[in-house]
Amino acid sequence: MRIRRTLAAVIATAALAGLGLAGAATASAATHATVAGSLTPGECEQGGGTVDWATSTCKGGTGDGQMVD
Repeated sequence: MRIRRTLAAVIATAALAGLGLAGAATASAATHATVAGSLTPGECEQGGGTVDWATSTCKGGTGDGQMVD
């Protein structure tokens, strides 16, 4: 009886860990999808870049070359 409970607890823990990894992958994909679009001035600066207002683009950092709106 004790072995069954232990085995059930191990399986439940593994299942929850799998869901946690799937959630992390989804969150990561959502972050990358946001980066592909245009940035806000704050996002450009937080990524280590500066806003070039003449061309409305982010210069340097992780958003280099992306449009800023």
